[in-house]
Amino acid sequence: MSLLANWREVIETANLSPDKEMDPVSRWLIITRAAVFTMTATSGLIGGLLAVAIATQVNWLNFALAVIGLVIAHASNNMINDYFDLESGVDTDEYARAQYAPHPVLSGMISKRGLQAAILVVNLLDAVILLYFVLTVGWPVIIFALLGLFISVFYVAPPIKLKHHGLGEPGVFLVWGPLMIGGTYYVTAGALPPLGVWLACLPYALVVTTVLIGKHIDKIEADREKGIRTIPVILGVQASLWLNMGMMVGYYLVILALALTGTLGLWVLLVVFSLPRLWQVIKIYRDPRPSEPPPDYPVWPLWYVSAAFHHNKLAGGLFVLGLILNLIIPATL
Repeated sequence: MSLLANWREVIETANLSPDKEMDPVSRWLIITRAAVFTMTATSGLIGGLLAVAIATQVNWLNFALAVIGLVIAHASNNMINDYFDLESGVDTDEYARAQYAPHPVLSGMISKRGLQAAILVVNLLDAVILLYFVLTVGWPVIIFALLGLFISVFYVAPPIKLKHHGLGEPGVFLVWGPLMIGGTYYVTAGALPPLGVWLACLPYALVVTTVLIGKHIDKIEADREKGIRTIPVILGVQASLWLNMGMMVGYYLVILALALTGTLGLWVLLVVFSLPRLWQVIKIYRDPRPSEPPPDYPVWPLWYVSAAFHHNKLAGGLFVLGLILNLIIPATL
């Protein structure tokens, strides 16, 4: 029970209380930043459920393998980012990355060579899954995988460093939307997504991107000093806050449009039950940022990202629930 409590705490806060003994699973959950894996699992579930709703034949094994492969890829992405940010001098003990949660190497959880080995292992696992998909579904899956890998590696890796040039946020939109959702649809249905599926990729991609923008707003001063030109650094704090709020509202408007046009079943409108949480988040975004963390707040100095992620989890979960109910009790206009 104590181990389960440890794992739950790490998943919920990205940290483990200092009075608790670090177990191997908790250690790897922290190293891979598993607290944010829900976003990837949600994208995979959306893609597979869209395939179940539309396709004449559904490969449930491929559906499951796709979600597993995406989560593994997300773990790889997080470790790659930590490795290259450390190598380039971005990640230090004073930078936000090492303050809101333990940095794998700086905290002593793993050596630099050990992190390299872990990155290699998870990418080999994904390569095996990719090979299986190529042999059983078709070569187009390589396009989804390689585009995702390119954005994952060169998000912070030289010489491209997408994050440093205002391209990290569009890259995340592309990966967590068309690539993850469209790719999962493809391997589950055995056919490339139709237009309706591509459109259905957009809303969840928006709220995933709000999480990253929120994080970059939190780090705007540190990133500006290091010459990292994220979207918030380019636009400024106030414009970025309004952009994020607009994208969160846009999530509901796009889903409403998809339901009213019959692209998606009406059950996806269950997302309206996350509107109270959206209002809470908007209030946080419009109020001044506190100068000190609230009691028991686990990821300080991050602030806006926590609110965006809090909204993402409920809004995305209700979207998935709506897609499931569309399968059980179909209802369209």
